[in-house]
Amino acid sequence: MLTPRGDDFPRWYQDVVAKAELADNGPVRGTMVIRPYAYAIWERMQAELDRRIKATGAENAYFPLFIPESYLRREAEHVEGFSPELAVVTHGGGKELEEPVVVRPTSETVINSYFAKWVQSYRDLPLLINQWANVVRWELRPRLFLRTTEFLWQEGHTAHATEAEAAAFAERILGEVYEDFMVEVLAIPVLTGRKTARERFAGASNTLTCEAMMGDGKALQMGTSHELGQNFARAFDITFSDETGSQEHVWQTSWGVSTRMVGGLIMCHGDDAGLRLPPALAPTQVVVVLVRAEDGAGEAAATLRDELVAAGVRTSLDDRLGTSFGRRSVEWELKGVPLRVEVGPRELADGVVTLVERHRGTKTAVALAEVVDRVGSSLIEGQRHLLAEATRLREERTVEVATLEEALDAASSGFARLPWAVVGEEGERRLAERGLTVRCLVRADGAGIAATEEDLVAVVARAY
Repeated sequence: MLTPRGDDFPRWYQDVVAKAELADNGPVRGTMVIRPYAYAIWERMQAELDRRIKATGAENAYFPLFIPESYLRREAEHVEGFSPELAVVTHGGGKELEEPVVVRPTSETVINSYFAKWVQSYRDLPLLINQWANVVRWELRPRLFLRTTEFLWQEGHTAHATEAEAAAFAERILGEVYEDFMVEVLAIPVLTGRKTARERFAGASNTLTCEAMMGDGKALQMGTSHELGQNFARAFDITFSDETGSQEHVWQTSWGVSTRMVGGLIMCHGDDAGLRLPPALAPTQVVVVLVRAEDGAGEAAATLRDELVAAGVRTSLDDRLGTSFGRRSVEWELKGVPLRVEVGPRELADGVVTLVERHRGTKTAVALAEVVDRVGSSLIEGQRHLLAEATRLREERTVEVATLEEALDAASSGFARLPWAVVGEEGERRLAERGLTVRCLVRADGAGIAATEEDLVAVVARAY
C-alpha cells in the first residue's frame, strides 16, 4: 500500500519511487541506482529532447569528467557559486596529483577551453554543442531524482557573434525545446520566465527558467537556459575575427535539463495508486493482460498484442499466469502504464475485452474488433486529460495578490503572483527567511519573456 498523498506527500513520493521499482539509494550518500523502468522513461525523455535539440542546429559531443581545478577559478562568480558543491580528486594512481581535479558539476569551463581553440573567425560561428553526461554536485539534502549528488542530464553550450543572437538562442531553447517537450510530451504545464539576480546561474548575465507546479502546490524548476554574456569568453579568451578583421569576444549560452524531470513527472501526475504516465512518454503505452489461458484466451491476447504493435503502439504482453491477476493489475497501476487490455475466456465468449484507462481509472468493455481503434483514441484523450488536469490544478492554486504579506500566505499552498516592484531585493530576502522564493519573473499579460521592469510579475512559491 502507498501512503496517501494527502496524508504525507513526501512519504507518498518515496513509496512510489520504491514500489514502482524506479530507483534505489546508491552506496554513497546522495547517489542513486536508476532501475530499468525509470531508465526506460529517461531514454524516452532523451530521445524526444535530442530530436528537438538537433532541430536547432546543435550537435552532440562529449567532454571529460575531470576538470583541472584551475579552470573553475578563471571565472570568479562561477567558482564561488559552485564551491560548496564540488567533489575534488587529490590523489590518483597511488600518488598525490600535481593539481587537484574537479568532478564536473557542469562543463562551462572545460568546454570553453576548447571553444577558444575551435573559434577563430566569424565563419566558425555560431558554434552549437550539446552533451549528454553525468555531473556531480555534493548534495546536503538528497532526495531520489530531485536532488542527488550524481545525476544525468544534457548540457548545451553555444558561442555567437552578437549578444542579440545569443539571447535569441537561449530563448529559443527554452521555448522550442524545453517548454514544447514538457507540455507536449510530459503533459506538464510550465511557466517560462526570468530568474532574479539572486536565483541566477553562477556566471550568467540572465537565466530563463521553466517552472512547474507539483501535486502538493510546490514548485519544481524543470529546466533552465542561460545567457552567459562574455564572462566566460573573456576568462578563456574566446575571440573571433569579424568581417572587418577586428578581434571580438563571442557571446555565449548554456542550458540543461536532468533526471529531475522524472521526479517532476511523479509528483505532477501521480495519484494514490502510483504513477500515471503520459502516453506520449510511456515506454509501454498498453499492456495486454491475460487473465486466464483457457478457451483460446492466450492466443487471442498474443494476437491482440501483435495487432497493436503493428499499429505503432508500444505494447507488452503480460501472460505471467503464475502471478495472481490482482497482483499484476496493481503492479501496472503502480507503474502508470496508460492502458490495460484485460483478456479472459469469459469476456472473449461475448466477443469483448476490458479496457482500463489509467488516467481516469475507468473500465470499459470493448468489442475485440474495435480495440486497436479504441486504444488509439484513448491514448490521445489520456494525454490531453493529464495536461488539462495539471493545468487546472495550477490555475486553481495560483492567487493574484497585491502585498508581500498576502504572498507569504498564498504561497503556503500554491503560487502567488504580484508585481516585482512590490517585492524587490529586500522582499526577496524576507521571502527566503520564510522558505519561499521568487520562482520566475513573467510578463503581466503572460505573453513571452518579460523584457522591462514595468512588465515584471513575480511568481512566488515554496520549491523543491
